[in-house]
Amino acid sequence: MLASVDSTNAEAARRAATLINPGWILAGVQTAGRGRRARVWSSPHGNFHATCSFRPDGPAARIALHSFAASLALRDALVALTDLPQAFALKWPNDVLLNGGKLAGILLESAGVGAGVSRLAIGFGVNLIGAPDPAHLDQDALRPVTLLAETGLRLSPETLLDHLAPAFAARAAQLSDGFARIRADWLTHAARLGQPIRARTATQIRHGTFETIDDSGALILRTASGPLAIPAAEVFF
Repeated sequence: MLASVDSTNAEAARRAATLINPGWILAGVQTAGRGRRARVWSSPHGNFHATCSFRPDGPAARIALHSFAASLALRDALVALTDLPQAFALKWPNDVLLNGGKLAGILLESAGVGAGVSRLAIGFGVNLIGAPDPAHLDQDALRPVTLLAETGLRLSPETLLDHLAPAFAARAAQLSDGFARIRADWLTHAARLGQPIRARTATQIRHGTFETIDDSGALILRTASGPLAIPAAEVFF
């Protein structure tokens, strides 16, 4: 475990040539943690900041599906540690919710040449004991929560990693056999499935009912004009 690092994903990139496959990097503090769209990720001491870096097989489209394997694995680990299966849900594409609030986020970053992906880094950030100030978040963002406040359980980052690493290995093995099992399990735990949501892309906001995800992992939104596949967006409840 590193006492402090700018970003575990950045450290994984720096160590790509020497990391075992897969290799995990765990940090006590991140000084420049980041989420999707280069947003700042609050990374205080006591929270979980870790990256799994490995050489993936297959085309880039299939490699991107590790996002769903990762969020499922994190849920698996948290359920095993808390014995609270009903408390944890998955928000498309890869957030983990606890009692309806945002507990964790996952960031995938890849490196490669041309169409190939030579290295995939999956960064996990989990609010074990601290959460960002809601005043600093988007107005429509889900309330941030911590594992400690919601469950009374104080977990060390090392304990969570001891459960997450084998859970992710198991989910990645499932994914190597195809997306069907991962997709079905993910939908079983999906937040707001069958309910109205908003999906914000770079150019517009779509309103509809969250119907499913397709074989590519795209969100299928049932709109007034029919089903719409959305490969990338931010979802709001």
